[in-house]
Amino acid sequence: MQKIVPHLWYDKEAQEAALFYVSLFEKSKLVSTKVIKNPPPFDDAELVSFELAGQQFMAISAGPYFKFNPSISLMVACSTSEEVDRMWEALSEGGTELMALGEYPFSKRYAWVQDRYGLSWQLMLIDGGLKVQKITPNLLFSDGSCGKAEEAIRYYAEVFENTEIGQISRYTEGEAQSAKAKVNFAAFKLDSIALSAMDNGYDVDYTFNEAFSLIVNCKDQKEIDYFWGKLSAVPEAENCGWCKDQFGVSWQVLPSTWEEILFGGSEEQVQKVTEAFLKTKKFDLKALEKVRQGIY
Repeated sequence: MQKIVPHLWYDKEAQEAALFYVSLFEKSKLVSTKVIKNPPPFDDAELVSFELAGQQFMAISAGPYFKFNPSISLMVACSTSEEVDRMWEALSEGGTELMALGEYPFSKRYAWVQDRYGLSWQLMLIDGGLKVQKITPNLLFSDGSCGKAEEAIRYYAEVFENTEIGQISRYTEGEAQSAKAKVNFAAFKLDSIALSAMDNGYDVDYTFNEAFSLIVNCKDQKEIDYFWGKLSAVPEAENCGWCKDQFGVSWQVLPSTWEEILFGGSEEQVQKVTEAFLKTKKFDLKALEKVRQGIY
């Protein structure tokens, strides 16, 4: 199972968006859809699991509470200029151009676009001989977190196993408009999953939020406790396995068996476990199992 899984929050469009993304990539599919029955006055939440280019993703339709912004985007490694153009045409329809399609010092064919659902994508032509992850989450440290990209990378590398810090490129003097910006690109891996990061060279008023979070699949309660202790730094952001680290990035620290825990058993058991789960902060496997069994 993929250790770190990108998770996308939508108002009502999670399945629609997932099917659209699946249509753009080879080796992609919709895996499953499930519904969490929320108590009134809240609407039920639809969970969507899907794969893009063989990589796992999750999405949820859970109301208009969080909105995407460019602080986290998906960087797509394209092998031809035609692929860049095809992706650009599809993703830009009904979307917003953030950096125009064209040639840049770092790539002969590149574009940054926010799609019709608000999610940001960076499309980049790469050397055909390079073997890279097809889709790489990119963290753009902006506003209050600007200047902390390298600190965050090194912290995450201490938290996760099988880590690797690759290229770290820094802004030259006068290159960034923001005086806080230090790193203009950095590549790293956490548990063999490729990510990238940069400080925003411009002063903007957006930063990380729960619209784009990263799921950490944990094998047991001990691992849940470990990652929760390392990644939860904002108590008021703790809810249903969600937490926020000291850099503002949102994480979901979940048991790898979370679907079985939430949706296994009779309808009555599922309802009781869901009601208990919605009141929790950190996942407590024993407590939820007691609820399932009716032990109070």
